[in-house]
Amino acid sequence: MTPTRTEERDHVDRFLETIHLVLPELDLEVEGIVDRIGGIARRLNRTMDETVAEFGLDNVEHKALSVLTQSGPPFRSTPGKLARRMELSSGAMTNRLDRLEQAGLIRRLPDATDRRGVVVELTEHGHDVYRSTVGVQAKKEQLFASALTARQRTELNALLRRLMREFERREQGPADDC
Repeated sequence: MTPTRTEERDHVDRFLETIHLVLPELDLEVEGIVDRIGGIARRLNRTMDETVAEFGLDNVEHKALSVLTQSGPPFRSTPGKLARRMELSSGAMTNRLDRLEQAGLIRRLPDATDRRGVVVELTEHGHDVYRSTVGVQAKKEQLFASALTARQRTELNALLRRLMREFERREQGPADDC
C-alpha cells in the first residue's frame, strides 16, 4: 500500500504505516479504502452542514424539503408519511414542521380525504430555498470532484456503485436513496 512516486501521500498513508506495525494482519488496501471513504464522507457532511446553515436550516429540515420536492407537484405529503420516510418520531416531525412553517417554507393544509388530518405542502419560497441549497452544495462538491478527470470520476462512480450494491445485497433490503 505504498503510493507510487507520482501520487501524493495523505494522512491515511501515514496512519497505515503506523497501524501496520501494531496490527500486521490488517489488509492495508481495505483499511485505506474504508478510511478514505469515511474521511471523505465526514468532510462532505461538514460542507452540507455549513451549506444548509447558510440558509437557516439544519440537515433534518433540509431533508424534509427534499422529500417534499421529490414527491413532485403539488409537493405535498402527510406529516406521518414524512416522519416514516425520514425515520423520525411524530413529535420530532411536528417540531421540524413548526420551524419550517414559521420560516414560510411549508404550509399545513386540511387533508381533503381526512377531516382530522393535515397535509404538508412545500411553498414556492420553500422550493426556492431547497433549490438554492442544492445549487450551493453542488458547486462545493464540484470543487472536490475537480481533482479527478471526467474518466476518473466515471471509474470511481462505477467502483463505488459496486461497493454500494454489495452492502445493499448483504442488508437484504431495497436500495435506499441517500
